Amino acid sequence: MEINRTLFDNIMSTVQDCVFWKDKERRFVGVNQAFLDFYGFESEDVLIGKTDEDMGWHNDPEPFKQDELRVLAGENTYKVAGKCIIRGEERDIIASKNPIYENGEIVGLVGSFLDVTEAIRRERGANNAQIMYDREKLKIYPYFSRILDDAALDEVLDSLTGIISRHYILGFAKALINEGRRFTFAIVDLDNFKFFNDTYGHQSGDKVLMDVSANLANYIGEKGLVGRFGGDELIIINLVDCEYDEKQAFFEGMYSDGKVLRKNITLEGNDVMITGTIGSATYPDDAGDYNGLFTLIDKTLYCGKSKGRNCFVVYIESEHKDIEIKDLAKRSLYVNMNAINKIFEGKTNILTKLKKCLPIITQELQTHDILCVAPNGIMTSVVDTRIREDVSDIEAIMDDDIFFDNSLNAIKEKAPKLSAVLEKFNAHAIIIARIGIRKETEGYIICASDAILRLWQEDDCALVYFLAKAAATSLKIENETISL
Repeated sequence: MEINRTLFDNIMSTVQDCVFWKDKERRFVGVNQAFLDFYGFESEDVLIGKTDEDMGWHNDPEPFKQDELRVLAGENTYKVAGKCIIRGEERDIIASKNPIYENGEIVGLVGSFLDVTEAIRRERGANNAQIMYDREKLKIYPYFSRILDDAALDEVLDSLTGIISRHYILGFAKALINEGRRFTFAIVDLDNFKFFNDTYGHQSGDKVLMDVSANLANYIGEKGLVGRFGGDELIIINLVDCEYDEKQAFFEGMYSDGKVLRKNITLEGNDVMITGTIGSATYPDDAGDYNGLFTLIDKTLYCGKSKGRNCFVVYIESEHKDIEIKDLAKRSLYVNMNAINKIFEGKTNILTKLKKCLPIITQELQTHDILCVAPNGIMTSVVDTRIREDVSDIEAIMDDDIFFDNSLNAIKEKAPKLSAVLEKFNAHAIIIARIGIRKETEGYIICASDAILRLWQEDDCALVYFLAKAAATSLKIENETISL
């Protein structure tokens, strides 16, 4: 018996894995030398009779406690990933545990673990991976606690962004509904993402996705989780902010001070503003099942896009219940151009023709008016032709046939008269197109939006450009001028 004990001690002192054994109350009974060296203990006396919680080794000890309770109930665990605090530093470990039997009864457990921190860091550095959640953070939720008993963490996380992958973030939402747990569900669509890929390359597009995902995961913090729905769309599950005012404040915070969106990021040496559009709804307040809830966030997302993007929309039944997505979807550019062309085939004057085009422009651009500038620099409105405003410095910003911006900052210095007038009209974002053929300028068309930091799309600019060219052609054919 003494030989066996000596042999056991020798084996334990030379094994490189950190080995420990505990009683049925999860209190330490013994550890090997590698365990003592790992924690920097001179003797096992400092921990005998204590639990993990007593030692304060985990930021969240509950997952480890539940893991050991399952072992004490007869289960075996193998290479379960986790984290522990060693000398003030959080380290990655993988642990295996088995029950200890005596006379057919479980009297304790034995376990071992390896420190894999450096290996994980090398792997992440090699493939430039990003990890936003670990097992401890996820296993506080019953759904992920069950999933991670069988699935590896890298299966649950999106390989690029490090947030929850599509299958599991949607599974989480469905599980919360089954539990009857209230939460706010939202989808984020990054604006003009194709532009980043086409202009700066797919690696830059990946950088944008990783940056936004990391900032969003950090922003939501303990309130919930975020996942990648696919492509440039992300999912938010917020378990805390479910009242209307709370949701408003939560989403407004995402857009403020560059926390998540409306944030500059450097791509190929260029500062580019990253924006996104969000649609959201709350279970069970707005919908009682998953399909109904997803339909609402999809609908509100389209509402945000129709407003010019770079904004969020919180579902309000009285405002959004009867809206159909097909009604929000824009008509094709060709259909709109053809309709404008038919209007300009008529024999009425130019302002009347522009007024007839107003429903097309307001529907597609979500603006309220078409402003027309005569060659003498006087501007009027097709909605109220009595208006007369001096914007004679407009030429200072028109280096091309079209000008557009999401704020008035770019024109304040060069065209202060125009800027002041547009501010009177509560304009924040503008498209200006020159009315003219070749080098002759017969005036300008201005479409202005009251949406802050409105993002104009290529089709928006193309539509206004076509409207101006149609007006120029009509003026020439009819031998007409804009006189104000």
